[in-house]
Amino acid sequence: MGFFSSLFRSRDAPQNSTAGSAYTFFFGGSTSGKAVTERSAMQMTAVYSCVRILAEAVAGLPLNLYRYTEDGGKEKAIGHPLHLLLHDEPNPEMSSFVFRETLMTHLLLWGNAYAQIIRNGKGEVVALYPLMPNKMTVDRDERGQLYYSYQRGTDEAVRSKDQTVILRPSDVLHIPGLGFDGLVGYSPIAMAKNAIGMAIACEEYGAKFFANGAAPGGVLEHPGTIKDPQRVRESWQSTFGGSGNANKIAVLEEGMKYTPIGISPEQAQFLETRKFQINEIARIFRVPPHMVGDLEKSSFSNIEQQSLEFVKYTLEPWVIRWEQSIQRTLLSTNEKAHYFVKFNLEGLLRGDYQSRMNGYATARQNGWMSANDIRELENLDRIPTEEGGDLYLINGNMLPLKDAGAFADTTTTGEEEDSDEEVLELEVPDGDQPGDDGTDGGTDAVPQRHHRRG
Repeated sequence: MGFFSSLFRSRDAPQNSTAGSAYTFFFGGSTSGKAVTERSAMQMTAVYSCVRILAEAVAGLPLNLYRYTEDGGKEKAIGHPLHLLLHDEPNPEMSSFVFRETLMTHLLLWGNAYAQIIRNGKGEVVALYPLMPNKMTVDRDERGQLYYSYQRGTDEAVRSKDQTVILRPSDVLHIPGLGFDGLVGYSPIAMAKNAIGMAIACEEYGAKFFANGAAPGGVLEHPGTIKDPQRVRESWQSTFGGSGNANKIAVLEEGMKYTPIGISPEQAQFLETRKFQINEIARIFRVPPHMVGDLEKSSFSNIEQQSLEFVKYTLEPWVIRWEQSIQRTLLSTNEKAHYFVKFNLEGLLRGDYQSRMNGYATARQNGWMSANDIRELENLDRIPTEEGGDLYLINGNMLPLKDAGAFADTTTTGEEEDSDEEVLELEVPDGDQPGDDGTDGGTDAVPQRHHRRG
């Protein structure tokens, strides 16, 4: 029974392995009969487009290290060494764009992204190098502590002869995708291998169909008996088969007759099947159809809305994975209380020019944005402070915010409290009769309205 028990082991208690290679059983043959791997999947235009869109979108976003200020605000920590690595160049061999694009591609194909962390004697991060996910294994030691095992390839430029390198968690930047255990992610390509395999089969079928000149098969009839039908078939195929022999004139002998076979409905609908598979692949990566070239149901209004949803529901989860993994691994315990990493998505969320200008006008007139605040968002030079670039204005007379309502602070003096009272007085001439000479110099005694007192 020992032999049979070893062959037919119970499956009620499966082993949970964190090894990255343990998920390779997902790859391989699909229901369509086509082998699907991460590299064969990239030969599909839809998969390549989705991976490229997401990888370039994440790589093109501004990535900065920020520092909390004492007043509760934030500022860029340009002087921190980690800011240079994330924003400019993580290592002497590649830029920040290429580094993030590479890791994002690994994340989309294998479900995991790894980068080796190089530290100096003080424990500061000085360089980041990407590692191939298919060569990385995540496991636990006898004490339950995680460790990373990396199998070096022969094509890698290394000085050490050791092919297996053991890395501590503090030496690896690991960005996991969606997974079963929260430690290692599984590949989207592996999970969707049947859909991708069907797309590969449709593409291969279309290639063979048009390689034959888009002509269906046919029946070659002979009134008598053919001694070698295989030779006749091969001769006909070599002479008239394929796109290079299209529209050739056939000469039939000995009463032979050629009858073409009509195209079946399944053959006629394979283009629709290909279109559906493209939408299926775009659905896997959560990419809007118009971004992979499907404009059938797109309009100006819904494309803009789909682009905003792409940023919110597709890019933002990936961005959060990046931010939290970087903060967890690259920042020390003391630095986590004062620094944080942030991708800037504002550039992708901006509307068209007219919408932005209307929003800026509202913010400017209501006093919560200055001219320099707006110019920074539009990548324009700042206006000097002495010229009013940092003033916050309100609508109306466009007064500075600190002077709003200053007229109400004026104090009243003297008889201003009785300013609403008006007194009418008669000016009496100095003489007894009108017109008599007096000190008024002949001025008529006309009632006059005196000015307000004070």
